[in-house]
Formats: sequence, structure tokens, C-alpha cells
Amino acid sequence: MTRYPLKPADRVEIIVLVDNYTDSLKIPDTPVDRRPPYDPGRHLLAEHGFSCLVRVFAKKKEHAILFDAGLSCECLPWNLRQLGLSAAGIEAVVLSHGHYDHTGGLGLAVSGAGHQVPLIAHPDAFLPRRRNVPATGITVQPHPDAAALKKAGADIRMYSEPTPLAAGHLLVTGEVERITAFEKGLPGFEIEKDGRWIPDQYLDDQALVMNVAGKGLVVMSGCAHAGIVNTVEYARKITGTNHVHAVLGGFHLNGKAFESVIPPTIDALKKIGPDYIVPMHCTGWDAINRFLAAMPGKCILNTVGTTYVF
Repeated sequence: MTRYPLKPADRVEIIVLVDNYTDSLKIPDTPVDRRPPYDPGRHLLAEHGFSCLVRVFAKKKEHAILFDAGLSCECLPWNLRQLGLSAAGIEAVVLSHGHYDHTGGLGLAVSGAGHQVPLIAHPDAFLPRRRNVPATGITVQPHPDAAALKKAGADIRMYSEPTPLAAGHLLVTGEVERITAFEKGLPGFEIEKDGRWIPDQYLDDQALVMNVAGKGLVVMSGCAHAGIVNTVEYARKITGTNHVHAVLGGFHLNGKAFESVIPPTIDALKKIGPDYIVPMHCTGWDAINRFLAAMPGKCILNTVGTTYVF
């Protein structure tokens, strides 16, 4: 197996631009998170979507990567403005997978970069998808339009294998190896390949990995359809780094189909032993509360606008 050792970063900052939860009253900071100060004039939006700005600092250089782009065309640009940020200067956009709640603002993000920007994605991310459940029938899911994104300024680069970015300080995992018995993906969804609708294995699900000097890995998922435990274990395997400093992102443990998956997921992550864990987006309120109870002092409740500094 090919290893992809990461160059250590001096500091990693992750700014949450889109998530399901917002709170205008300031939640007390932890050692690694910074909440926006209370401001009646600031109005941050929340939606069922996900997007983060990832900044990697090493040897006086800064690398900025946008990870996903939320559900709508409104939320991401609005929150950028409210936080005094913009898409200008980002080196690349990384798409965690092709679901619509991660791709809605892609066109605006790419055009706002001010230059042709690489868009890193798995080839499956642009394929048609649908939900096919006998009780409710077929529901077609929106999927990203490659032609429109290219017109907006995206240099689309599709990889299934790990891809280094930020001068070797950040790694996009590519396809995640599946090793757990309990992480089986999202049932009832299909993807169209070669003119045929087949069960969706979510091969396009991928994560970001960074290595903070003296701290360990920071692993960030979008929805972790491959399984958040699978994702973290794969990150450890391909980087050759064992200690995990932080795990952030959507863990997709919401709803009845995932109730039985929550306990083994928490047990497995406790064994991995990250210093911090930040469940977001599709993790679900029940699972988030269980993480908070099972990992006190390590689990952090996320809200839109929070900056995590590792």
C-alpha cells in the first residue's frame, strides 16, 4: 500500500461557514474553538448543509482550502460576508461527495475565487443519484453540473486515490477503505453508472487530513457515508500517523436507520482516542448528545461561525 506522509503544519484553522446549527448567544470557548463575539447586527444563517474554510499554516505560508459549499446559493456567500471573509485567495475547492447539501454554493464559491480554481472530486460525484424506497417511491436528487462549474471557473480534477494539497500539508483521502462491520452506508439510494441504476456505495465519499506538529492528525469529513470510523482508520493507515488530535464533520448518524450504529461508533472512536471530536451537520441531535455524554471535555457542540484552532 502506498503511504502519503503529511508535512507537519504549524497550525490549522477551520472556520465553519455552513452547518445545521446556529446560536447568536456566545457559547463559552474551549481551548481549541473561538466563537464570534455577540453582535446584534450579525445574522448568521444555518441550513441542512455543510461548508468549511480550512487554513493551513506552515513556515510563514498560508494555504486556504474550501471544503464543500452548503445546500443553497444563499447561505455560504451570506455567512462569508457576515464573517468578513471571501472566497478570494482559496487555492482549491474540495468536494466531500456529490450530494446536493454539499454542492449548492459551488458555482458562487468558484466564481468568487477570482481565478481559475481546482475543484477536487471523485468521478462519481457528478453522476445522477436518486432515492428509491418502496414506501415513498423514487425521488431524484440534484447533482452538480460539471459544465456549469467549468464555465464559472472550476478546473475540475477527478481522483479516486489520495490527493495531496497545500504543498503537501493536506491530504484528500479519495475512496475510503471499508473495514467496520457496522458502517454500511445510507440505505435506499441509487447511482446511475453506464446507463444502469445500481445501489449507491458512496465511493465518492472522502475526507480531509492534516498533521499538526506535536499534536497529530486532524480528520474532517463531510458526511462520512463511508463511516466515520472507517474514515479515521483509513487516514491513519495512509499517512502512517497513529495519533488523532481531532475528528470533525458530519458523521451521518441521524434517523432510525442509524440508531443501532451510534453505540459502536462512539465505542470505536473512544478507543481511537482523539483529543477533540466535533460532530456536525448530519450527525443528528441524538448522536451529538450521546457523544457529549460519552466524551466529556473532548466533544464540542458546533455552531455556524466557529473557528477551530489546532
